This record gives sequence, structure tokens and C-alpha cells, in this order.
Amino acid sequence: MQSPFAEKAVLEAQQYGRAILKFISANDCGLTGSNQAGFYLPKSAWNLYAPFPPIQGRNDKSKVRIVWQGEYPTDSVVTWYGKGKKERPRSEYRLTSFGRKFPYLNEDMVGDMMVLIPKDHHNFLAYIIDLPEDIDDVQAALGVEAIGTWAIYDLQREPPELSEDDCIDQQFRKFAESVRQFPTGRVFSEKAKEALIRCITDFDGRAADDRLMELMRAEYRLFQLVERQLCTKQVCRLFKDIDDFLKTASAIMNRRKSRAGRSMENHVAYLLRDAGIPFDVRPSLPGEPDILILGRTQYEDLRFPAQKLFMVGVKTTCKDRWWKVTQEAPRVAHKHLLTIQEGVSASQMTQMHEHGVSLVVPKKLHSRYPRVRGVHLLDVEGFIRTVKRKLA
Repeated sequence: MQSPFAEKAVLEAQQYGRAILKFISANDCGLTGSNQAGFYLPKSAWNLYAPFPPIQGRNDKSKVRIVWQGEYPTDSVVTWYGKGKKERPRSEYRLTSFGRKFPYLNEDMVGDMMVLIPKDHHNFLAYIIDLPEDIDDVQAALGVEAIGTWAIYDLQREPPELSEDDCIDQQFRKFAESVRQFPTGRVFSEKAKEALIRCITDFDGRAADDRLMELMRAEYRLFQLVERQLCTKQVCRLFKDIDDFLKTASAIMNRRKSRAGRSMENHVAYLLRDAGIPFDVRPSLPGEPDILILGRTQYEDLRFPAQKLFMVGVKTTCKDRWWKVTQEAPRVAHKHLLTIQEGVSASQMTQMHEHGVSLVVPKKLHSRYPRVRGVHLLDVEGFIRTVKRKLA
């Protein structure tokens, strides 16, 4: 069951037809030394929250009234930074000015999700969602996924086109139009990968970090097309009663969450196979690990050296899920946790390090994480190199 804040966030986003979902990062909290604390906002959706477009060479400000968690008001500012120092140019929107005692922008909030609902350009509603189950439910209810950074919910426009060329779009539409019932998550992952390999020159030659992010975005886009194809008649029909409506809505949400949970695992498996690394997915072992390198056979052979075994937890978000990884495959003392979450707090990174868990994060997201002395953040390519070196 959703918490009251998550439920209100969904209902009010649907009421006003728009919302920005964003994972709070170390940059937002001013922990990386970039600028003052304040929430970065997606430039591509500026028309949802600002009365001025992003024009280079000028700065613009707009006052906004925000009610947080349904009860805490702030008089804040949306600023477009289109100019800066010559050695440090800027090109970003930022939401700032919350008052000294503002409780929703500190180190402990890194990894939480902000749901910002613009009623108009000068009046916003905002919710901070911290429980992983609530974050999943909010995204499923609104039909969006904040992959890496943020997501936009806007009923006034079509879902945003991704950066793939027309070839990918044609591949996706052709597949979506051919299906008559929902494919499995594995089929979605495979079709997304096939389209990218077919349409992007040397896709297999790109860095594993870039491929993982592209695959996650592409599969989500493909799922949206299929869902629209199969569910439009189902949700536009006349429902028999409230129970009928709730049953239909629940089935759609559960399908969304189920697919999202396996998508990343499927794509990580592809990257490991492509790198020639043997592994087992969800082997029947204590703790039910996501991925085990080399595999269950080597793990259960006590003569096989434990230092050549790798246990990889695969989680789209990890703020409150990383602890489970420490309980998986106990023979592997040092664990790895691969995530696309946009940052966690410095204290959580320290806790993971102290419990023998190394974070693996796509390289483009590293700037979203605080620098913690003695804690090394791996990227996907670096992790693959480490594994291949130890297995050699």
C-alpha cells in the first residue's frame, strides 16, 4: 500500500496533468562543490515550470510558491543560468531559495525522489518520496521511469522521443503493431537490443556504460509503445464498477513494475556475455543473488578459489536496498552492487564500503555521487576489466 505522500503525489500529478520526477543527487545538496544547493531541473521540459526559454548569454529568474508534503510552504526561485564565467560557462535551470531550516535538501535526502507538480509557472506542489516501494509505485502509476536522472509526466504531449534515429523508431513501431498480448520482459529487452544493434553503427563497440543506459531508455520507449497499443481500449471502456476499475489499474501497474525490475538485469547479462564472462542469473543459493560470476557450480565447489567469484546485485535504485546484497552468496566476502540511481549520500557510501559492498555506476552518473575519502566508485567498464583480470 502506498504511503499518504506517495498517494497524494500521484493524485495531484494526475489532477494537473504534469509532474517532474527526479532523484535527489549530491549536486542538488551542494555536496560536490559545484554551486549552491538547489534542485537541478530538466532543460527539455522548461515550459512546465518556467515562463522563459533557455537562452544562452542571459540569466532569468521567476518567483514560485511551493507547498512541500502538503503542508510546508516556501517562497522559492526558478533560475535559468545561461551565462557564467568564461572558464566555467553555465547552461541549466535550478530551483533554489528554501530558507535556512528547509528540511528536504540535505545529505540524508540523496537518493530520494522529488515529485514536483507545477500547477502553473508560479505555484508548485512537491513531495519527497523515500521508500523504494513508494518510488516504484509512483512511477508505475504515472507510467514513467526516472532512468538515471529524471522523468517527465505530461498529458499534454506525446512521450518524449529518444535520441535514436528514424530506424530505431521504425523497428519499435513495427514490433508494437505486431503484438496481440504482452510479451515477456526478456522479449522486450531482446527487441530493444536488436533495434539498437541494427540501427546504431558500432553499437557493440561502445563502452558498456553507454550501452547500458541506451538499452534501458530504449526498452522503456518500446514498452510504452506496446502498452499504448494493447491497453488503450482496455482503459477507455466503460467499467462495470469501482472494483473493475481498480483491478484493471492494478494489473497495469504490476506489469510496469515487473518489467522494470527485470529490464536492467537482462541488459547487464548481455554486457557480461558480450565480454566473454561466464555467469548464472538468479542461481538457487543463500540470499538469492541476482548475478553470480562464474556460477553456481564453482560457488558450491569449496576447492574453487573464492577470490575468483563475484556476486553482483542489480538494482535500479539502491538507497534502501543495498543491505540485502550483504546477505547474498555468503561465500563471496566482497560484493558488487550495480545501479543506475542518481546518487546516494556520503554516509550510505561509507556504510556500503564498511560492509564490503562496492558500487558500480555508469560513468555518466558519477558526477551525481559525493566524493568520499577511501571509497572508490567503479564504472561498468572498470568492473568488467576487474573481473576479466582476476579470471585470467
